[in-house]
Amino acid sequence: MITKYGDYILEKAAELLAIDSPTGYTAEAAEWVMKEFAALGCQVKQTIKGGVLIDFGGDDTENGIVLEAHADTLGAMVTEIKGNGRLKVTRLGGMNANNAEAENVRIITKFDGTYEGTLQLVNASVHVNGEYDKTSRDWDTVEVVLDELVEKKEDVEKLGISAGDIVCFDPRTKITDKGFIKSRFLDDKLSVAILLGYAKYLKDEDRKPSRRVYGHVTVYEEVGHGGSASLPEGITEAISVDMGCVGEGLSCTERKVSICAKDSGGPYNYEVVKGLIEAAKKMNADYAVDIYPFYGSDVEATLRSGYDIRHGLIGAGVYASHGYERSHRDGAVNTLKVLIGYLE
Repeated sequence: MITKYGDYILEKAAELLAIDSPTGYTAEAAEWVMKEFAALGCQVKQTIKGGVLIDFGGDDTENGIVLEAHADTLGAMVTEIKGNGRLKVTRLGGMNANNAEAENVRIITKFDGTYEGTLQLVNASVHVNGEYDKTSRDWDTVEVVLDELVEKKEDVEKLGISAGDIVCFDPRTKITDKGFIKSRFLDDKLSVAILLGYAKYLKDEDRKPSRRVYGHVTVYEEVGHGGSASLPEGITEAISVDMGCVGEGLSCTERKVSICAKDSGGPYNYEVVKGLIEAAKKMNADYAVDIYPFYGSDVEATLRSGYDIRHGLIGAGVYASHGYERSHRDGAVNTLKVLIGYLE
């Protein structure tokens, strides 16, 4: 029964992935999130900070739980217009210059529209640059080459491009016939779509959680303070629904739901982790329990802001995090199964 939501989740993820939303430029994505959850019968409101609070319903308002996912992504910002008309940029979040090289980008100006370009190594022609292979890729050795007829700084300024403009990277989203979804920024738009799958399940099955369940789609997770405020009253527990790590030394795959026991911020609440494992077993979800060596989540930001809550983290397995990421329909479905089993 729950597996039928797999295609829906991937379709909604693809829709959201098509909306540019680097940290600091998320209004359009937040508007989409509000519209989609409202269409499924949820009460929604936007926070002053720009995130979206969702009320999934439930009776026990003194023992509420919030599910945190984020719609902001990695990206970049213009920091300088060079004399030759190229753009120097600074990263937003953990975008890595090594795997951002040669990606198509969109530069969103503050007042003068959008322009296209490509992030390239400075002096990117192999037939000209004898140091091409030896050059370290970092944000000082790459630049944006505009797809405009510009040769000098003044040409670019006439277009209306200036420091502080947002640089968005093409997500290159693809869903394969074997159920894989490949894209930049599955972290964490796939999880937002999983929460939509949960809302659709509640509506389709006419179900109501026994405890009050809220969602918080945050918009500053990639810079560390997305979940640091805006919790409704009565919350005693928060669970980040974020990407599950896939890599050497870990047992998760793209087809599993990952339950995180510890990351670089420390251990997650022991009872919550046990409860998530029990829910996975109850729902026959294919799951893994892992420790993430380099990871932080919205729920840890919530804790650091002073809330007295229990906390946990789950998510569909995602390979090549912060690069060209890959997950699978089964991973999304298994995550949805654990949410349903845990919240019921």
